[in-house]
Amino acid sequence: QVQLVESGGGLVQAGGSLRLSCAASGTILRINVMGWYRQAPGKQRELVATMSHDRTTNYADSVKGRFTISRDNAKKTVYLQMNDLKSEDTARYFCNLASLSGVLDYWGQGTQVTVSS
Repeated sequence: QVQLVESGGGLVQAGGSLRLSCAASGTILRINVMGWYRQAPGKQRELVATMSHDRTTNYADSVKGRFTISRDNAKKTVYLQMNDLKSEDTARYFCNLASLSGVLDYWGQGTQVTVSS
């Protein structure tokens, strides 16, 4: 059974930075996509950034140039460096690990990011 544990959320002022981490445990496929999604109150969950096993990345337009995703395959960990945070970045951030086919799809419990203006 795969488990994902996020850390690094918190309260930060606008313009500040945070780094989220997500560690996976259990047996995971070598070929996969790890990433971050977020959900603000009253809104649908949305993609923030993903990185596949070959390090291909995909970012939401709203975070391009401010957020950077990275991963350490040996540690089965994915990171999200968030710079120049804005109040609209306030949300619960969820880690996701999925197979390329989408058949396998795992979620963490989420970590709260709150940006004060």
